[in-house]
Amino acid sequence: MDITNSTVFISGATSGIGLGLALRLQQAGSTVVIGGRRQSLLDSLAAEHGFGTVQLDVDDAASITAAAASVTEAYPALDTIVTMSGIMRQEDLRSSAHLADAEATVTTNFLGTVRLVDAFLPHLLAQPASTVMTVSSGLAFTPLAATPTYNAMKAAVHSYTLSLRQQLVGSPVSVLELVPPAVATDIQGEGVDFGGMPLSAYLDEVVALLSAGASPEVLVQNVLPLRWAERDGTQQQLIEMLAAH
Repeated sequence: MDITNSTVFISGATSGIGLGLALRLQQAGSTVVIGGRRQSLLDSLAAEHGFGTVQLDVDDAASITAAAASVTEAYPALDTIVTMSGIMRQEDLRSSAHLADAEATVTTNFLGTVRLVDAFLPHLLAQPASTVMTVSSGLAFTPLAATPTYNAMKAAVHSYTLSLRQQLVGSPVSVLELVPPAVATDIQGEGVDFGGMPLSAYLDEVVALLSAGASPEVLVQNVLPLRWAERDGTQQQLIEMLAAH
């Protein structure tokens, strides 16, 4: 992925890591199109930063199909997509009251990713070189007990990405996986202090890795303990540490 000269679509890019990455890629020289649910917010971001925009609800298959058609028509040079959309909800598995949150998380975090890739892949396969970047999480590898379906769907995205990469061997499409650690964003709701590394510091590392030609998994230093915990024999200890916070 050439971050200095790509045309990039990022779903869920009206806040947090998605918006931050959009700004960094634009600053590096790429053309960036962002997707989100709220047209008013898209309009204000377009006016402020000059992004291309498309209204998109990743929970709605028809919305994804329509957005992909709109973006590829308006930006025929599109060569990169980033499937950033996600929700993170706490669930108490001792009560069936958690089920609605679980189902919403499956739809947004996993089906949303699959549908986005499906919608854009025919266009990307027709380009000389292109990139799909999925977004999983360090919690795909070492879970936070309070967010079980989030962890599970990020693990599903990781596994799906491995299969996608293998199926696309020999094609023009490269497949990357962005694996964030805890980053200070509002993913658990406005005003919820999730902690984690500062967003700017995370983006600094991600941009440096992408510029250097990142390996298939884009791993900043803070996520390495989670990514390799099972291999290193520290997974249960980390699960207990995460649950204690």
